[in-house]
Amino acid sequence: MSMPRRAMKEMGFQACCLRCDAEDVAATSRCKKCISRHVGVRDELAKISHDDPFSQFAKELLVMAAEPHRHDHDEIHGPTLLEQQRLAAGLSAPVQQQTLDDVLSVFDNQKKQRKVNVLRDVANQNEWVDRPPTSKQREEILEVFGGEDHSDYGARTIPSREIAKVDRSERIGEDVALTDRLEAAKNAQKTPIQSKEMVEKEIFEELQNQRKEWKTVLSEVDELLDNE
Repeated sequence: MSMPRRAMKEMGFQACCLRCDAEDVAATSRCKKCISRHVGVRDELAKISHDDPFSQFAKELLVMAAEPHRHDHDEIHGPTLLEQQRLAAGLSAPVQQQTLDDVLSVFDNQKKQRKVNVLRDVANQNEWVDRPPTSKQREEILEVFGGEDHSDYGARTIPSREIAKVDRSERIGEDVALTDRLEAAKNAQKTPIQSKEMVEKEIFEELQNQRKEWKTVLSEVDELLDNE
C-alpha cells in the first residue's frame, strides 16, 4: 500500500494509491504512468455527454471515491468506501489523545497572556494615560488655549444657499457581475474538478437571473408608488 500521491488526490483517484502494491516511493516511473493514465480518464469523463447512463455512473463512482466519508452510507458501495477510509487511516500518524492536564495548561496560558486593546494600546498615545499632568503643566495648557474664543464650537452650520444634489446616475457602484462570479467560484469549490467549471457557470447564471427578477419587482413597485 502506498501513500496517495498529491496529483491522484486532486483528481479523486487516491483509492488507487491505497490499493497499490508498488513501493511507497514518490516520482517513480510507475507512479508517473499511473497518473498520466488517470489524467486521460478524467479528461474523457469531462468531455462525454451527461445524458449517457454509463458516463453518469462513472462520474458518480468518481465522486464517491474522492469523498468516501460523505457516501459511506451507500447500500452497495458503503463497505468499500469504509474500507478505503480505514486504509487511509492506517497511513496517517497516530493522534495523541489529550488529557485533562493538557486542557488545564491551555487555560492557564490564556490567562497569562495580555490581550491587546486597540484603543488602549495603539490609538491612545496620550502621554498622561498612566499619570495626570502636574499643576504646572495644566497651567501651561490653559495658557495655550486661553486666548482663543471657543464659544461657537458645536454650533449647527446653516448654509447660506441651497446645496445642489449630486448626479450619481453615471457612477458604476458595485460590480454585481464580479460579485456573482466570486460567489459561484466559491460554491463550486466543493464539486469534483471535472465538473467544477460547469457548476460554476450554472450558479453564476442563476444568480444573474435572480438579480434580473429582483429588478423587475422593484420597477413594478416604483410604478405602483408613482401612480399613487
